[in-house]
Amino acid sequence: MTNTINRTKAKQLIKESKGLIFAATFTKKDGSSRLMNARLKKYISKTGRAAPYKAEDFNLIPIYDMKAKGWRSLNINTLLTLNINANKYLIK
Repeated sequence: MTNTINRTKAKQLIKESKGLIFAATFTKKDGSSRLMNARLKKYISKTGRAAPYKAEDFNLIPIYDMKAKGWRSLNINTLLTLNINANKYLIK
């Protein structure tokens, strides 16, 4: 069964996932959709410098892409679906 939630609730579920792997479908900048398996992890910069912006200011969540084995930013504004903690959510 798929539940419908808003973007604020989706953001809260991701933040509370405590490092568990989740799946998110979102719209990319080119207009295509993408499914990503990801998790929250503490980001450690390779250069030791802080990010030049705060991700929260742009409604982004820094996540670790399990397939690409790299850091990505998940834009909450383009989130379509979220599968987390064995629950499926449609984002409205």
